[in-house]
Amino acid sequence: MSDLNKSLGLFGLIAMGAAGVLGTSWIYTNGDFFAAYGAGGEIFGLIIGAVLAACVAFAYAELASRYPRAGGEIVYAFVAFGRPTAFVAGWLLIGAYVSSLAFYVAAAGGLLARVFPAIHSGALYTLAGETVHAPVLLIGAALAIAVYAINRRGLKLGGGVQISLFLAMLLIGLGLTLVGFGYGELDNFWPAYAADGRPVADTLRFVLPAMTFLTGFSLVGMLAEDARLSPRLIGVAVMTTVVLAGTFYVVVLTASAWVIPWQRTAELEQGTIDAYRIAGFPALAWGAYIIALLGLVTSFIALFVASSRVMLALARAGLFPRVFARVDAHRGTPDAALLFTLILVLALGGLGEAALTWFLDTGGIYIGLAWLLAVASLYRIRSLQPDADPPYRVRWLLLPAIGALAATAIILLTLLPGTGMSLLWPHEYIILLVWLILGTLIYRLAPPAMSRDRAMAALLGPAAANAGSADGSTAC
Repeated sequence: MSDLNKSLGLFGLIAMGAAGVLGTSWIYTNGDFFAAYGAGGEIFGLIIGAVLAACVAFAYAELASRYPRAGGEIVYAFVAFGRPTAFVAGWLLIGAYVSSLAFYVAAAGGLLARVFPAIHSGALYTLAGETVHAPVLLIGAALAIAVYAINRRGLKLGGGVQISLFLAMLLIGLGLTLVGFGYGELDNFWPAYAADGRPVADTLRFVLPAMTFLTGFSLVGMLAEDARLSPRLIGVAVMTTVVLAGTFYVVVLTASAWVIPWQRTAELEQGTIDAYRIAGFPALAWGAYIIALLGLVTSFIALFVASSRVMLALARAGLFPRVFARVDAHRGTPDAALLFTLILVLALGGLGEAALTWFLDTGGIYIGLAWLLAVASLYRIRSLQPDADPPYRVRWLLLPAIGALAATAIILLTLLPGTGMSLLWPHEYIILLVWLILGTLIYRLAPPAMSRDRAMAALLGPAAANAGSADGSTAC
């Protein structure tokens, strides 16, 4: 089996990870969050969430440096626990990534409809009480096909596009920040909670959605095989992704609470976008809207690539049809996995935005469980290889456990009824059950199990000989 083409440099890998974290809706839904939790609840809750995500990211940083191969959590779980756990990790990630991508198919047209209302015409059918319009589907399908075509040509092109879009987001964010703090005032932000609010409870309540805002850092480990970097730098890229994305979220959202009174923003339909318009900066209002568009595209690119790498890793381990393990000898891309990702995304995208909200909600469960498996894999691998000195080493092993416990709390609060975070009954519980049953069937129908040594050789490649190397060790 061929290796992937190593076309991503350090900044390209960070851009894939950080721009994959920064999605599309956060910049215009902050008005709703300000109304529910106060500006302090969202911003301080996001800071706590970023710290907890960084705790989990320490585990990913060490694991990615040990095993810089496509598949991330699948590789780690296979080394630590074996075939069944590796499949569980992969199946969770496919569910999370493809569901998000399918949502973006519908969201792309919906976001453009904020400027071009005529897009919401040409009704096709109604599903889950929401009308699906032909222009919305066509726009989303065109985006999916374009991203597929870019990634099929290799990550040199896809990474270049991602870097350009990410730099544009950073520049616009810098403009929003400078103007927000330069022309706004502290009194617009403070007091940061409503008079009848509960500062501690409101802040802790937002930690849960904040964790989902920051889940994309695992993409760095997923794309490690595409990077022309030393294992140590791959670990550095994981941590940089979390810090960069978390800082961007916090600074831009705080600036939007600074430029006009946050209580006014809480009444606005489009959050930051409308806040800058009301403050007298229409160009920056458009800038905030462009960030939403760019965030959608960059997340689409990163998750599309990551989904194909999940399938590639599963096939290498003998847990998916072998065709998905094939890598084009000239482009260095997993063509079958990319094509199958496109088919899944278009099929689910046709359900429309309302129905796909169910898939996004259940995706949080999948991500939380994937975090748990990754942290558990770190501890297990440490116990199996006590003398190994990985290129990037976590010194304080308690930190990943703290992040894993937070992920467990998210899962429990969404599964238990009546918590305020509970899944929608019965639709989302049915989706979880169906995904569980479907995964069980696919695992039973997987190709005949290959030997562990053969699967390890296919998953790890050259990394099998280098795992645990003492060269270039870094402690954190």
